[in-house]
Amino acid sequence: MKELTPKTIVEELDKYIVGQKEAKKAVAIALRNRYRRSLLPDEFKDEVKPKNILMIGPTGVGKTEIARRLSKLVDMPFVKVEATKFTEVGYVGRDVDSMVRDLVEESIRMVREKKIDEVYEKSKELAIDKIVEIMMPFPSRKRSSNPIEMLFNPVEEDDSLEEEREHIRDKRKELKEKLLKGELDQEIIEIQVEDNYSSTVELFSGLGIEEYNINMGDIFGDLLPKKTKKKKVTVKEAKKIISNQEAQKLIDMDEVVEIGIKQAEENGMIFIDEIDKIAGKDYGGGPDVSREGVQRDILPIIEGTTVMTKYGPVKTDHILFIAAGAFHVSKVGDLIPEIQGRFPIRVELENLTEEDFKAILTKPKNAIIKQYKYLIGTEGIDLEFTDDAIDAIARVAYLSNEQTENIGARRLQTVMEKLLEDILFEAPNLDVKEIVIDGSYVNKKLMAYIREKDISKYIL
Repeated sequence: MKELTPKTIVEELDKYIVGQKEAKKAVAIALRNRYRRSLLPDEFKDEVKPKNILMIGPTGVGKTEIARRLSKLVDMPFVKVEATKFTEVGYVGRDVDSMVRDLVEESIRMVREKKIDEVYEKSKELAIDKIVEIMMPFPSRKRSSNPIEMLFNPVEEDDSLEEEREHIRDKRKELKEKLLKGELDQEIIEIQVEDNYSSTVELFSGLGIEEYNINMGDIFGDLLPKKTKKKKVTVKEAKKIISNQEAQKLIDMDEVVEIGIKQAEENGMIFIDEIDKIAGKDYGGGPDVSREGVQRDILPIIEGTTVMTKYGPVKTDHILFIAAGAFHVSKVGDLIPEIQGRFPIRVELENLTEEDFKAILTKPKNAIIKQYKYLIGTEGIDLEFTDDAIDAIARVAYLSNEQTENIGARRLQTVMEKLLEDILFEAPNLDVKEIVIDGSYVNKKLMAYIREKDISKYIL
């Protein structure tokens, strides 16, 4: 984290997101402030609260992508929630506390994966030993069916049985060497796997209903025996399955939960999308869920409160909240003043220009043109785009957004699918090795769907 200066963070975001410098700058500063806070003395650390961010801009300009890439950059617990999914207390629907519970689940999952990676080499060794045991078990000595006879006449170890065991030990060494070299990966063996099926149960949380995945083994602990089932798999698959089971046994889940909760509290990030949909004044009474009521329920979580989860209490004081909305119909001023006050940093994202569309098509690491090249490349065809083709695609996308609904960069997905529809359909049957898309092909395929604005109707 020390190496991630605000400038470095912006450079990393530039690899995936075009433009929006102000938004990138704001989130980079917020992220760096988290690192700065971690270096403060303990008595002062609690006093420094995160500066929540409100992103304002039309759909498809990169609001969600900025937050998502930011969380991946520093490997922090991150969840995205839709403000429209929550309801006022007293109505059936998602409880606002569930966003914090989701964050804790994600944080614990991340910590568990890290811990499993640390012990995975050890678990692979244990898995090999188990597979050897399954494929070449030791012979068991014969027991009498009469328990009284066993009591008074205990069976002594037979020399031949001991010799056989010694022989099997030598064979096991050879078998283990073959397993380590992967020579037996395609052999079929039968193994016992734990049945981890957990049922989804609806529980009342306050006055709302929440869904929880509840494993009965978690509730009753060791009182219930673990359910297992037999499964026939290849040795290669068995290595993975048994390694995962052994890794789970090697990690301390109490420690994982403790670290997970701390990570969620100190470094967690919640992205609240479509916050503009719960903005607006409510006129008159009625049975409908009030937008202002949802805002008032979300407010304590953003201000800082303690939420009860199945892992214990979680404080939200230092969770970073990033909210986003288009604010086409409602305005930021329609949010209740307390909510506005909890988002001190406001960033307005710009509409995408024709030049932005050209950059989105080619510059990002996951650029759309690169994606389609790889997709059609799987059919043995090399797909190329000329510069005038890229210009034409960008123009079509820009005009479509101007003349119809502005859906931002998502318009490129629609345009590219329409442009390459015939090629994607015919690709498996084509004998050609290379296809070049030029400007005339783009115009021929797409300009029929784009009409220039007719200004004559505005002339009296």
